[in-house]
Amino acid sequence: MHHIGILGAGGISDTHARAAAALPNVKVSAVCGTNAAKVEALANRYGAAAFTDVAAFLAHKPMDIVAIGSPSGLHADQGVMAAAAGLHLYVEKPLDVTTAKADALIDAAARAGVQIAVCFQDRNNPRLSTVKRWIDGGVIGEPRLVSARVKWYRPPEYYAQSKWRGTPSLDGGGALMNQGIHTVDLLLWWLGDVVRVSAKSGTLVHKIEVEDTIVGWLEFANGAIGTLEATTAAYPGYPRRVEVTGTRGTVSIEQDRIVGCDVRDAPPEVAAAMAAQDGDQNAQAASAIVSDARGHQRILEDLLDAIETGRPPRCDGHEGRRSVAVVEALYESAKTGRPVDVSRKK
Repeated sequence: MHHIGILGAGGISDTHARAAAALPNVKVSAVCGTNAAKVEALANRYGAAAFTDVAAFLAHKPMDIVAIGSPSGLHADQGVMAAAAGLHLYVEKPLDVTTAKADALIDAAARAGVQIAVCFQDRNNPRLSTVKRWIDGGVIGEPRLVSARVKWYRPPEYYAQSKWRGTPSLDGGGALMNQGIHTVDLLLWWLGDVVRVSAKSGTLVHKIEVEDTIVGWLEFANGAIGTLEATTAAYPGYPRRVEVTGTRGTVSIEQDRIVGCDVRDAPPEVAAAMAAQDGDQNAQAASAIVSDARGHQRILEDLLDAIETGRPPRCDGHEGRRSVAVVEALYESAKTGRPVDVSRKK
């Protein structure tokens, strides 16, 4: 039996707790956060101990995993403390808001001999894994052109009622670091490294300190080029859409559903895979609530297997860092008005 501690008591921590409770070999052992009422409510729901002090929480026994769902800019600081206590780490995206802090966490986990799993649930999604297999297997040919659009909407109170969202120090950015980073990770997973970027950003609708809209140009190591749009200002919010065009055709997704695979001489599995799909797991275009915890559950299952076998999780600290590096480079380009070499972030 594994015992998991939930660090944070907001909406994403509820998702972490639901994912853990769905597994027969995992028990929610403790909950910690700054809002005592929320901590107590979440802890009571799962029969767990309640804490408002991180050090006391990390000393709680039994506990061998910590799920970090606190504000993004605290992930590395709290993760380093958890690693020093010998606890494996299940970290909500992003790994942290800068590559420097991400590196500190990766180093601390390596010294302590603990695993890091980063919550990029796309990597454990069966349909998106199918698309990766098609890309890797040459179904669309050599990737050449990418279009990724995250045109979501968040109402003003999403930011106004939060002490950390939309702040440089704790959110690390806006629509790209918080929402669009999932799609950055998806592109890195499907297509490999991004080597050079350019971007233009703006705060067009929301009264926040960071961007609510950004458009980026991406150059991949494999020769593909692409565009990325991310916003939280596109009322009423639209499903994420990603299209990858290769020398043999194009595959398209909306949210996490394959909506097209138009290629020459498509193998029979393409039509079969598209016909077998059910609905989207999470329609987050207009809401931050994660209604379906299956994606997070798969990440936790993968982490448990990694702990048992000693292999890295599918998205470990090094993999989770890659998207932070690309986002950091896009922000630098938007600020300076010049293209940025992503390799400088390594």
